[in-house]
Amino acid sequence: MSMKTMFRGSAPSKQLRQPAPTIVPQLQSVQIAAAYRAARLGGDFYDFVTTESQRLVFLLMDIAGKRDQALNIAAAVQDRFRAEAAQYMGPNMLNQSDALTELLLGLNRTVLDASGGVRCAPTFLGCYDEPMGTLWYLNAGHPSGLVRDQEGVTLLEANGIPLGLFSHSTHDAQICVLQPGASVVIPSKGLVEAKGKGGEFGIERLKESLQAGSFSTAYDLCQTVLNAVESFGKGTPQNDVTILGLIRS
Repeated sequence: MSMKTMFRGSAPSKQLRQPAPTIVPQLQSVQIAAAYRAARLGGDFYDFVTTESQRLVFLLMDIAGKRDQALNIAAAVQDRFRAEAAQYMGPNMLNQSDALTELLLGLNRTVLDASGGVRCAPTFLGCYDEPMGTLWYLNAGHPSGLVRDQEGVTLLEANGIPLGLFSHSTHDAQICVLQPGASVVIPSKGLVEAKGKGGEFGIERLKESLQAGSFSTAYDLCQTVLNAVESFGKGTPQNDVTILGLIRS
């Protein structure tokens, strides 16, 4: 049998991609930071887009499956997110809630297409409107975000199923008004489920860390939470731990 006959009909393996590096933008009235401590096991992915209409669009996604496959899906999501976020949330946008929902629907289809089937991808998608000081968000099966202000800590809870499960699943955008000085944290699933002798770190411990923490920058905010998780785990092996932080000046 010739070598040509042996390999007839074989297809070259598909080259897997990785998302491009994320650049954390600088805005006038809000500080932004992202931090992670990676075990290089999971599919945590985050990105930011700013628009001409002074809006910050961001997402944090945890894609299930092997890391190389998850990052390949994240690369496809990033392509669409960067191509469409400014379009949907730009100056011609009439309804932020509808625009954010349409953007999420497109990202959901991208997860399904890139994975070639079902792939669970809990996602937090937000849009901060700098002139208005408002945060519109969609929590698709993702751990709750948290907002700390003068009134205490508020949870931005999930109100829909994760992406990558159904092609026509819909989510309703929610709105939160950020007071001057308010802090926002968006934790990854790996952070909330970080293991320690007391079980999982959990939302309540995250809430306590946010309430008790003293920080003046978004970077300090993220590091305060990560240090609390590390202290809780005390050397216990963890999955990827990621956090996004915002502070309104």
